[in-house]
Amino acid sequence: MKRITGGVCASKGFKANAVHCGIRKNREKLDLALIVSDVECATASVYTQNKVKGAPIIVTKRNLRDGKARAIICNSGNANTCNADGEEKAMQMCRLVEKHTGISADDVVVASTGVIGQTLDIEPIANSMEKLVEGLNEKGGHRAGKAIMTTDTIIKERGYVVKIDGKICHIGGIAKGSGMIHPNMATMLCFITTDINITSKMLQLALSKIVRDTFNMVSVDGDTSTNDMVTVMASGLAGNELISEKGPMFNQFCVALKKIMREMSKDIAKDGEGATKLIECRVTKAKGGKTARAIAKSVVTSSLVKAALFAADANWGRILCAIGYTDEKFDITKIDVDIKSRMGSVAVCRNGVGVEFDETAAHLILGEDEITILVNCNQGGSKAVAWGCDLTYEYVRINADYRT
Repeated sequence: MKRITGGVCASKGFKANAVHCGIRKNREKLDLALIVSDVECATASVYTQNKVKGAPIIVTKRNLRDGKARAIICNSGNANTCNADGEEKAMQMCRLVEKHTGISADDVVVASTGVIGQTLDIEPIANSMEKLVEGLNEKGGHRAGKAIMTTDTIIKERGYVVKIDGKICHIGGIAKGSGMIHPNMATMLCFITTDINITSKMLQLALSKIVRDTFNMVSVDGDTSTNDMVTVMASGLAGNELISEKGPMFNQFCVALKKIMREMSKDIAKDGEGATKLIECRVTKAKGGKTARAIAKSVVTSSLVKAALFAADANWGRILCAIGYTDEKFDITKIDVDIKSRMGSVAVCRNGVGVEFDETAAHLILGEDEITILVNCNQGGSKAVAWGCDLTYEYVRINADYRT
């Protein structure tokens, strides 16, 4: 696979654009994005498992019952969640896409992100649609990636070229997420496009499987959002033989999809609100995949572990504590823990108990901006990786001031 630019426009048949429509007060902030395909696309999505769901998710689920879509519209600054008129506003956004592009409202994925519980004003969106559509182009992916940001500090976009069935295929995506991140089935917002020819059924199978080991393994603050969604649209314009069942071509596609989803998962974790460090927990030799994933996620979610790593404090007992309260069965007396970064590695725990280590060396290791926690369960053959970030003073400031 070769890295390319373009984000959601890296794949054949896709155009995008974004504008400032006025939902966000800062005129320098883009707040409305549109992604369209030249052709009908096989489409798959996964959504938050929070009982409180944003109105856009309810409408998108309904629109994707046939596994087809041609456009994605997304606003930032207002989540359109917990509002009496939320569904109607989400449907109005879809109808505005139909009015200005000719794409059926039923073929539109709609998403919103921002403050929960504030009524979404549809007028700024309606007034900006003509400009938004007129500006659609094959280089608009970067603007779209910028428009879906809230407290994000960087644009999260990726693109790759991959050869399948002898054909040059492309896959690209954009994602947003910095706070309220502890996904279950999806994470924040992520839109992926590809020109690979694949059925909706197989696309959904691939997405549902891969999200478990990528976005579902990210935690910034332990809060699962109400608007989490990952959507993949496949135009089929690469011209490969239709992928309609499991086999070599499906496996190749899954490798490409996992690559881009894994990279954006790490981007999101590293850009956690107020974060100064990316934390990666690698669990090996666990009894099963479920146990490995649970342990890894428990470690990166622990507020005490995150706070210790912010201070570059090798307080390994907090790591073992987080492993210990994981809701899975395993023998804690067989657990080994090491910490690692570009500055080297140090063993801090063997067989569930501490070992002597150089505190100065450990402090230097944890002073880097990317930290790896290695957990060897010594009880099986399964492994997992989870990503998180440190917990800083800045996280509290951002979330104390978020609405006001």
